[in-house]
Amino acid sequence: MATSSDVSSQLTKLESSASNPQQRAEAYTSTLDTIISSFTEDDLSTNLVAYVNSILSDSIGVIHSRPLLSTFLDRFGTLSNDSKVSAGSEILEILAPKTVSYEQQDTALKFLLADAYEADEDFGSSAKVLQVITLDSSQRAVSDDEKAKVWMRICRCYLEEGDSTNATTYLNRVKQVIFNVTDAETRLFFALSQARISDSMRNFLDASAAYYTLSNESSIDEEERLHTLRQAITTAVLAPAGPQRARQLGRLYKDERASETPEYSILEKIFLDRLLSPAEVKTFAAELKDHQLAKTADGSTVLDKAVLEHNLLAVSRLYQNIALPSLGALLGVDADRAEEYAAGMVESGRLGGSIDQMEGVIHFGAVKGESGGERTAGGLRAWDVNVQGLAEEVERVTTLLQREEAAWYEVQVAG
Repeated sequence: MATSSDVSSQLTKLESSASNPQQRAEAYTSTLDTIISSFTEDDLSTNLVAYVNSILSDSIGVIHSRPLLSTFLDRFGTLSNDSKVSAGSEILEILAPKTVSYEQQDTALKFLLADAYEADEDFGSSAKVLQVITLDSSQRAVSDDEKAKVWMRICRCYLEEGDSTNATTYLNRVKQVIFNVTDAETRLFFALSQARISDSMRNFLDASAAYYTLSNESSIDEEERLHTLRQAITTAVLAPAGPQRARQLGRLYKDERASETPEYSILEKIFLDRLLSPAEVKTFAAELKDHQLAKTADGSTVLDKAVLEHNLLAVSRLYQNIALPSLGALLGVDADRAEEYAAGMVESGRLGGSIDQMEGVIHFGAVKGESGGERTAGGLRAWDVNVQGLAEEVERVTTLLQREEAAWYEVQVAG
């Protein structure tokens, strides 16, 4: 759209005005108010761009242009998101060759434009605007907190777009300064982004550990803590079977909050080595995100593989040996696929046993646990967890007594 002739004439007159700077600034502000109140959408955008071109002209001078641009940005921040997006990108192009002279105003405009993009859920465009903010400035000191806040925002925008590669790039920048960051919110966003990136890249065991740490963070409200606990359970279920996963499942199973989550049923069955039914798996799958349902190289989903491996371990608790066709029937797959998965787990040390291919039979042996001993059955594992929990509670109470009632404690110990 063309600039209004009245506005264009007024701006030209102001550029060549011989009035003192204060009078000219007031006249420019009056013109800006007229533009904002008189035009809508496309016409408004065109006239705002013309206004910025005028106040940045050589005839005004940098010293007088800076406060005029700051005043403009104050008014600009009150406009609709559509107006900000429409005019903002053009104004940034005008400022681009002059960034050194208007660094503070350039940064403020980029934040306003990023806010508008995010309000419209255009996170990719927001990330691109934030990326070009000057953080290594010779004119002003930019603290590690400020840098980390911008980088974390870019990281989160890319995560919303499902772009874990670019998100990881900016998360790694934050890692370089995170120990100097004092802002609690930035540190929390950093931890959450680490969990989300691990999750999106299907490093489910790392994601589960990160989510679980967040679920115990007291500065987060109760509802959000429960949500991250649910995410910790979900990603632990999706992780490959093995000792590390078993330890993580144990931590989650012992957490008294776990019983409040919809995922508790499947968590309990997996931890106690019970077979999972197709109906239970289907219910669990309904809550998964797209990347958690992505197909693997053999055409199955991550959940299919996790459930199959779990059920294979559960079968090994019930049988000393079993024919491969019967094993496939229990697992819901054909004999060849059952053998393939069993062989892979035996080879990686996640399943004890051997396969007699001539006879078509798998013989299950003792599976070495975390401490080198044989794994017990589900019931005994639950017993072990309860005994360990009781011992930890006794130790906690003893420590409290020693600290709060030192004299009494000494008497009891001496007696």
